[in-house]
Amino acid sequence: MDPMMGARQADEEGGSADLQPGEYTAHTQVTQQAFVYAIGQVQPRFPSLGVEKEFAQVAGQRATATSATDRQIFRETLSDPGNRYLARQLCWVFMIGGLESYLLMPRDRADFDLLVEAVRSSPEPTDLDVVVGKAGPLSQPEACGLIVPIVAFDQLYSFDRSSLLGAIPKPENATGKKLSLFRATSAELFDRIMQLADNAGNTDEHRALNYLAVRYPDIYTQTAIAHEENASLDAVDVRLSRLSGVRKVLDVIFSYRNRRTDVVHKYFVRVDVTEEFPFLVTKLSPFYDR
Repeated sequence: MDPMMGARQADEEGGSADLQPGEYTAHTQVTQQAFVYAIGQVQPRFPSLGVEKEFAQVAGQRATATSATDRQIFRETLSDPGNRYLARQLCWVFMIGGLESYLLMPRDRADFDLLVEAVRSSPEPTDLDVVVGKAGPLSQPEACGLIVPIVAFDQLYSFDRSSLLGAIPKPENATGKKLSLFRATSAELFDRIMQLADNAGNTDEHRALNYLAVRYPDIYTQTAIAHEENASLDAVDVRLSRLSGVRKVLDVIFSYRNRRTDVVHKYFVRVDVTEEFPFLVTKLSPFYDR
Protein backbone atom coordinates (compact mmCIF):
# COMPACT_ATOMS: atom_id res chain seq x y z
CA MET A 1 0.00 0.00 0.00
CA ASP A 2 1.14 3.52 -0.76
CA PRO A 3 0.70 5.36 2.57
CA MET A 4 1.02 8.78 0.93
CA MET A 5 -1.34 8.54 -2.02
CA GLY A 6 -3.96 6.11 -0.84
CA ALA A 7 -5.38 5.02 2.49
CA ARG A 8 -6.74 1.58 3.12
CA GLN A 9 -10.49 1.73 3.55
CA ALA A 10 -12.17 -0.42 6.19
CA ASP A 11 -13.14 -3.77 4.66
CA GLU A 12 -16.90 -4.03 4.26
CA GLU A 13 -17.08 -7.35 2.43
CA GLY A 14 -19.04 -10.26 3.80
CA GLY A 15 -22.08 -8.26 4.87
CA SER A 16 -20.93 -7.74 8.45
CA ALA A 17 -23.31 -5.63 10.45
CA ASP A 18 -22.26 -2.68 12.57
CA LEU A 19 -21.35 -3.40 16.16
CA GLN A 20 -24.21 -3.07 18.56
CA PRO A 21 -24.01 -1.72 22.13
CA GLY A 22 -22.45 -4.24 24.45
CA GLU A 23 -20.88 -6.42 21.74
CA TYR A 24 -17.44 -4.92 22.27
CA THR A 25 -17.04 -5.73 25.93
CA ALA A 26 -14.05 -3.47 26.62
CA HIS A 27 -15.93 -0.30 25.74
CA THR A 28 -19.23 1.51 25.87
CA GLN A 29 -21.40 2.68 23.00
CA VAL A 30 -20.32 5.83 21.18
CA THR A 31 -23.10 8.39 21.20
CA GLN A 32 -21.97 12.03 21.13
CA GLN A 33 -19.41 12.38 18.37
CA ALA A 34 -16.54 14.61 17.26
CA PHE A 35 -14.29 13.91 14.29
CA VAL A 36 -10.77 12.55 14.81
CA TYR A 37 -7.89 12.32 12.32
CA ALA A 38 -4.94 11.28 14.44
CA ILE A 39 -1.44 9.91 13.94
CA GLY A 40 0.03 7.67 16.63
CA GLN A 41 0.46 4.02 17.51
CA VAL A 42 -2.06 1.27 18.24
CA GLN A 43 -1.28 -0.66 21.41
CA PRO A 44 -3.30 -3.76 22.42
CA ARG A 45 -3.75 -4.45 26.12
CA PHE A 46 -5.44 -7.07 28.25
CA PRO A 47 -8.47 -5.70 30.10
CA SER A 48 -8.38 -8.38 32.82
CA LEU A 49 -6.38 -11.29 34.20
CA GLY A 50 -8.92 -13.75 32.82
CA VAL A 51 -8.48 -12.51 29.25
CA GLU A 52 -4.71 -12.55 29.64
CA LYS A 53 -4.74 -16.16 30.87
CA GLU A 54 -7.06 -17.25 28.06
CA PHE A 55 -4.74 -15.63 25.53
CA ALA A 56 -1.72 -17.33 27.12
CA GLN A 57 -3.39 -20.74 26.87
CA VAL A 58 -4.24 -20.29 23.21
CA ALA A 59 -0.83 -18.85 22.37
CA GLY A 60 0.88 -21.70 24.20
CA GLN A 61 -0.68 -24.20 21.83
CA ARG A 62 0.86 -22.35 18.87
CA ALA A 63 4.31 -21.68 20.29
CA THR A 64 6.10 -24.61 18.69
CA ALA A 65 8.95 -22.58 17.21
CA THR A 66 11.39 -21.89 20.04
CA SER A 67 13.02 -19.10 18.02
CA ALA A 68 9.84 -17.02 17.88
CA THR A 69 9.68 -13.90 20.04
CA ASP A 70 6.78 -13.11 22.35
CA ARG A 71 5.67 -10.37 19.97
CA GLN A 72 5.71 -12.75 17.00
CA ILE A 73 3.61 -15.29 18.89
CA PHE A 74 1.23 -12.51 19.93
CA ARG A 75 0.77 -11.40 16.31
CA GLU A 76 0.39 -14.96 14.99
CA THR A 77 -2.21 -15.79 17.61
CA LEU A 78 -4.30 -12.71 16.84
CA SER A 79 -3.97 -13.27 13.08
CA ASP A 80 -5.64 -16.68 13.28
CA PRO A 81 -9.31 -16.19 12.25
CA GLY A 82 -10.28 -18.81 14.83
CA ASN A 83 -8.98 -16.51 17.57
CA ARG A 84 -10.89 -13.42 16.51
CA TYR A 85 -12.84 -13.58 19.77
CA LEU A 86 -9.58 -12.68 21.53
CA ALA A 87 -9.17 -9.54 19.43
CA ARG A 88 -12.67 -8.50 20.45
CA GLN A 89 -11.76 -8.89 24.13
CA LEU A 90 -8.61 -6.75 24.02
CA CYS A 91 -8.38 -3.05 24.79
CA TRP A 92 -7.06 -1.23 21.73
CA VAL A 93 -5.32 1.89 23.04
CA PHE A 94 -4.22 4.65 20.68
CA MET A 95 -1.00 6.29 21.84
CA ILE A 96 0.02 9.80 20.73
CA GLY A 97 3.41 11.11 21.80
CA GLY A 98 3.65 8.36 24.40
CA LEU A 99 0.30 9.31 25.97
CA GLU A 100 -2.80 7.15 26.15
CA SER A 101 -5.17 9.26 24.06
CA TYR A 102 -8.06 7.09 22.84
CA LEU A 103 -9.65 3.68 23.01
CA LEU A 104 -10.42 2.36 19.54
CA MET A 105 -13.65 0.62 18.64
CA PRO A 106 -14.33 -0.58 15.07
CA ARG A 107 -17.70 0.37 13.64
CA ASP A 108 -17.87 -2.97 11.85
CA ARG A 109 -16.80 -6.45 13.02
CA ALA A 110 -14.65 -6.92 9.93
CA ASP A 111 -12.53 -3.94 10.94
CA PHE A 112 -10.89 -5.93 13.72
CA ASP A 113 -8.61 -7.10 10.90
CA LEU A 114 -7.26 -3.56 10.69
CA LEU A 115 -6.47 -3.55 14.39
CA VAL A 116 -4.69 -6.89 14.14
CA GLU A 117 -2.65 -5.63 11.17
CA ALA A 118 -1.49 -2.72 13.33
CA VAL A 119 0.27 -5.21 15.65
CA ARG A 120 3.81 -5.57 14.32
CA SER A 121 5.86 -8.71 14.80
CA SER A 122 8.96 -6.53 15.17
CA PRO A 123 7.78 -3.10 16.34
CA GLU A 124 9.94 -0.02 15.84
CA PRO A 125 9.66 3.47 17.39
CA THR A 126 9.02 4.85 13.88
CA ASP A 127 5.92 2.70 13.33
CA LEU A 128 2.86 4.88 12.76
CA ASP A 129 -0.88 4.35 12.57
CA VAL A 130 -3.50 6.77 11.28
CA VAL A 131 -7.03 6.57 12.66
CA VAL A 132 -10.03 8.37 11.18
CA GLY A 133 -13.28 8.21 13.07
CA LYS A 134 -15.61 9.81 15.56
CA ALA A 135 -14.89 10.34 19.24
CA GLY A 136 -17.64 9.74 21.75
CA PRO A 137 -17.85 9.65 25.54
CA LEU A 138 -15.09 8.73 27.94
CA SER A 139 -14.42 5.06 28.53
CA GLN A 140 -15.47 3.38 31.76
CA PRO A 141 -12.42 2.94 34.03
CA GLU A 142 -13.43 -0.59 35.04
CA ALA A 143 -13.18 -1.76 31.44
CA CYS A 144 -9.57 -0.99 30.56
CA GLY A 145 -8.33 1.01 33.52
CA LEU A 146 -8.38 4.19 31.43
CA ILE A 147 -10.60 7.23 31.23
CA VAL A 148 -10.08 8.45 27.67
CA PRO A 149 -12.42 9.17 24.74
CA ILE A 150 -13.66 6.22 22.73
CA VAL A 151 -13.10 6.54 18.99
CA ALA A 152 -15.34 4.54 16.67
CA PHE A 153 -13.15 4.40 13.59
CA ASP A 154 -14.04 4.09 9.93
CA GLN A 155 -10.49 4.00 8.64
CA LEU A 156 -7.23 2.72 10.09
CA TYR A 157 -4.01 2.22 8.22
CA SER A 158 -0.50 1.45 9.34
CA PHE A 159 2.96 2.21 7.98
CA ASP A 160 6.42 3.16 9.16
CA ARG A 161 8.00 6.58 8.86
CA SER A 162 10.55 5.52 6.25
CA SER A 163 7.84 4.03 4.01
CA LEU A 164 5.83 7.23 4.18
CA LEU A 165 8.82 9.41 3.33
CA GLY A 166 9.92 7.00 0.61
CA ALA A 167 6.50 7.25 -1.02
CA ILE A 168 6.80 11.01 -1.50
CA PRO A 169 7.37 11.67 -5.23
CA LYS A 170 10.84 13.12 -5.69
CA PRO A 171 11.53 16.13 -7.97
CA GLU A 172 12.66 15.22 -11.47
CA ASN A 173 16.11 16.75 -10.98
CA ALA A 174 16.62 15.19 -7.53
CA THR A 175 19.71 13.01 -7.79
CA GLY A 176 22.76 12.57 -5.62
CA LYS A 177 23.08 15.36 -3.07
CA LYS A 178 19.78 16.93 -4.13
CA LEU A 179 17.95 13.68 -3.47
CA SER A 180 19.59 13.35 -0.06
CA LEU A 181 18.59 16.93 0.74
CA PHE A 182 15.03 16.25 -0.38
CA ARG A 183 14.73 13.18 1.85
CA ALA A 184 16.24 15.02 4.83
CA THR A 185 13.92 17.97 4.27
CA SER A 186 10.85 15.73 4.04
CA ALA A 187 11.78 13.98 7.28
CA GLU A 188 12.34 17.29 9.06
CA LEU A 189 8.98 18.69 7.94
CA PHE A 190 7.09 15.53 8.91
CA ASP A 191 8.71 15.48 12.36
CA ARG A 192 7.88 19.14 12.83
CA ILE A 193 4.22 18.57 12.07
CA MET A 194 4.17 15.61 14.44
CA GLN A 195 5.66 17.73 17.23
CA LEU A 196 3.16 20.57 17.01
CA ALA A 197 1.80 21.09 20.51
CA ASP A 198 -1.17 19.04 21.66
CA ASN A 199 -1.81 17.40 18.31
CA ALA A 200 -4.36 14.79 19.31
CA GLY A 201 -6.05 15.03 15.92
CA ASN A 202 -9.38 16.09 17.46
CA THR A 203 -9.51 19.74 16.38
CA ASP A 204 -10.17 20.99 12.86
CA GLU A 205 -6.71 22.55 12.70
CA HIS A 206 -4.91 19.38 13.72
CA ARG A 207 -7.06 17.20 11.48
CA ALA A 208 -6.07 19.38 8.53
CA LEU A 209 -2.38 19.20 9.41
CA ASN A 210 -2.41 15.45 9.93
CA TYR A 211 -4.28 14.94 6.67
CA LEU A 212 -1.67 16.95 4.77
CA ALA A 213 1.20 15.17 6.51
CA VAL A 214 0.19 11.74 5.21
CA ARG A 215 -1.81 12.53 2.06
CA TYR A 216 -0.35 15.60 0.32
CA PRO A 217 3.28 15.29 -0.86
CA ASP A 218 3.51 18.79 -2.38
CA ILE A 219 4.22 20.34 1.02
CA TYR A 220 7.42 18.29 1.22
CA THR A 221 8.44 19.19 -2.33
CA GLN A 222 7.95 22.92 -1.67
CA THR A 223 9.98 22.76 1.53
CA ALA A 224 12.82 21.05 -0.35
CA ILE A 225 12.72 23.78 -3.00
CA ALA A 226 12.89 26.43 -0.28
CA HIS A 227 15.96 24.78 1.22
CA GLU A 228 17.64 24.83 -2.18
CA GLU A 229 16.97 28.58 -2.30
CA ASN A 230 18.62 29.06 1.11
CA ALA A 231 15.33 29.44 2.98
CA SER A 232 14.09 27.55 6.00
CA LEU A 233 10.59 26.72 7.23
CA ASP A 234 9.77 29.50 9.66
CA ALA A 235 6.18 28.71 10.68
CA VAL A 236 3.10 26.64 9.95
CA ASP A 237 -0.18 28.44 10.63
CA VAL A 238 -3.78 27.31 10.26
CA ARG A 239 -6.63 29.80 9.97
CA LEU A 240 -10.24 29.89 8.86
CA SER A 241 -10.44 30.56 5.13
CA ARG A 242 -12.33 33.50 3.69
CA LEU A 243 -14.14 30.93 1.55
CA SER A 244 -15.50 29.22 4.62
CA GLY A 245 -19.30 29.46 4.82
CA VAL A 246 -21.71 26.56 4.75
CA ARG A 247 -18.64 24.30 4.71
CA LYS A 248 -15.66 24.73 7.02
CA VAL A 249 -12.53 25.42 5.01
CA LEU A 250 -9.11 26.08 6.54
CA ASP A 251 -6.02 27.74 5.08
CA VAL A 252 -2.80 25.97 6.08
CA ILE A 253 0.05 28.46 5.57
CA PHE A 254 3.72 27.51 5.31
CA SER A 255 6.15 30.41 5.84
CA TYR A 256 9.73 30.22 4.55
CA ARG A 257 12.37 32.72 5.66
CA ASN A 258 15.45 33.37 3.56
CA ARG A 259 18.52 32.75 5.72
CA ARG A 260 20.51 35.56 4.10
CA THR A 261 17.96 38.32 3.42
CA ASP A 262 15.41 37.48 6.15
CA VAL A 263 12.63 37.87 3.57
CA VAL A 264 9.58 35.65 4.19
CA HIS A 265 7.67 33.90 1.42
CA LYS A 266 4.43 32.10 2.17
CA TYR A 267 2.51 29.27 0.50
CA PHE A 268 -0.86 27.91 1.45
CA VAL A 269 -3.25 25.06 0.77
CA ARG A 270 -6.97 24.93 1.52
CA VAL A 271 -8.47 21.92 3.28
CA ASP A 272 -12.16 21.19 3.82
CA VAL A 273 -12.73 19.73 7.31
CA THR A 274 -16.52 19.88 7.39
CA GLU A 275 -16.98 16.13 7.48
CA GLU A 276 -15.14 13.13 8.89
CA PHE A 277 -12.78 12.84 5.93
CA PRO A 278 -10.83 16.05 5.13
CA PHE A 279 -10.09 16.80 1.49
CA LEU A 280 -8.10 19.26 -0.59
CA VAL A 281 -9.91 22.35 -1.90
CA THR A 282 -7.01 24.14 -3.61
CA LYS A 283 -3.47 23.04 -4.28
CA LEU A 284 -0.38 24.65 -2.77
CA SER A 285 0.09 28.19 -4.11
CA PRO A 286 1.68 31.52 -3.04
CA PHE A 287 -0.01 33.28 -0.15
CA TYR A 288 -0.19 37.05 0.24
CA ASP A 289 -1.17 38.79 3.47
CA ARG A 290 -4.01 41.29 3.21
